Amino acid sequence: MIQPLAYIHPQAKIADNVVIEPFVTIHKNVTIGEGTWIGPNVTIMDGARIGKNCRIFPGAVISGQPQDLKFAGEDTTVEIGDNTTIRECVTINRGTADRWRTRIGKNCLIMAYCHVAHDCEIGDNCIFSNNTTIAGHVTVGDNVVLAGMVAIHQFCKIGSHAFVTGGSLVRKDVPPYVKAAREPLSYVGINSVGLRRRGFSSEVINEIQDIYRTLFVKKYNITTALDLIEAEHQPTEVRDEILDFIRNSNRGIMKGFSGA
Repeated sequence: MIQPLAYIHPQAKIADNVVIEPFVTIHKNVTIGEGTWIGPNVTIMDGARIGKNCRIFPGAVISGQPQDLKFAGEDTTVEIGDNTTIRECVTINRGTADRWRTRIGKNCLIMAYCHVAHDCEIGDNCIFSNNTTIAGHVTVGDNVVLAGMVAIHQFCKIGSHAFVTGGSLVRKDVPPYVKAAREPLSYVGINSVGLRRRGFSSEVINEIQDIYRTLFVKKYNITTALDLIEAEHQPTEVRDEILDFIRNSNRGIMKGFSGA
């Protein structure tokens, strides 16, 4: 169902059962999958690739040009996975020549007034609360929760299953499975509540906690802590994910635990 007050470029590719409300603007180089709802006053610009059964609420602007002075008009995209909800006034910018796309995964919830900048890679099942701002080239793993008004510096990485508390300033990488809070951003424990909700066993949760106790609580330097973790813990999926994340961090990881 397409309302007559919407403008849709004749070359846009819209599935038959997409609902488009009044005052929507859809540009030429756009694809929208089956079952998606586009609310009033949404603007979808060139390069948008929107999946099936998405919901995009009033005022959102999808695939706007990057806010990057190096952008030279290259042909880039925004890709939004199936079953993702984008609430009011969210802005998602398309990629630049760095990654050629901005990608939002499946089953995500991006709440009102969030901003996702150019060349970001967002995993599946993520929740970004209101007014969260993500700068360019940021990578976010699966099942990450960012509370309200989180601000993430460009090129940072957030590991899978991490939780970042509201109002946090993220200047360093946040490893998988942790809770991050305080200023400057620090380790405050593992995301045990989220892990239990997602079916992680007590044994795996305890393993993750032991690894981070060595890394963040016992006051070793990072190199020593990684060597101890590798020596004392048998290879498992979560152990290797944590070690690989930290060793591949370009910006360095956030601070360890402080009793203050």
